Amino acid sequence: MRLSLKNTGKRFNREWIFRHINYTFEQGGKYAITGPNGSGKSTLLQVISGAVTHSEGTIQYNLNGTTIKSNEEYKHVAIAAPYLELIEEMTANEFLSFHTTFKPLNTAAEKILQIIGLEKAANKQIRYYSSGMKQRLKLAQAFFADTAMLLLDEPTTNLDAEGIQLYHQLITDHTKNRMVIVSSNDKQEYDFCTEIIRINDYKS
Repeated sequence: MRLSLKNTGKRFNREWIFRHINYTFEQGGKYAITGPNGSGKSTLLQVISGAVTHSEGTIQYNLNGTTIKSNEEYKHVAIAAPYLELIEEMTANEFLSFHTTFKPLNTAAEKILQIIGLEKAANKQIRYYSSGMKQRLKLAQAFFADTAMLLLDEPTTNLDAEGIQLYHQLITDHTKNRMVIVSSNDKQEYDFCTEIIRINDYKS
């Protein structure tokens, strides 16, 4: 996967969140988008994911030499973010099964739940999960999705020390050859990244 942003910008009403981003993300690269709270990190991540439309410039997704059609990019992108809700009436098993109707998982659901420490709550409705358990499940559906691109927005939100250790283990074990982009102002969430994009460098 190669992702190219050319003169890309996003505004809400008359306010530009960022402008004139010219950047190419490469397959296997590890990138961090950094900046203060409210600076537009999450907005850029949502634009990259295709969930939010950019206001100027272009974004091109290329997989194995082929340009991905507009509105098809979601098939190749997995994202975990605090603002993305789980279906709380479902159990974890049901949620992961439902997830596969949109995006295949590269590991069996039973094994995934063992890895993230939720095997004992596999048949419990998500509404009864703690915030940390919900975050583990959000990370799981992203890390184990069979996609070339992995987007992580403040990935250790609501995680305790053990959960943060799990996050780093998932990074080590399940991001080889994947493009990973982390939106964060917490260095422990992106200390493995080799490229830093500072959102404040792209203010109008």
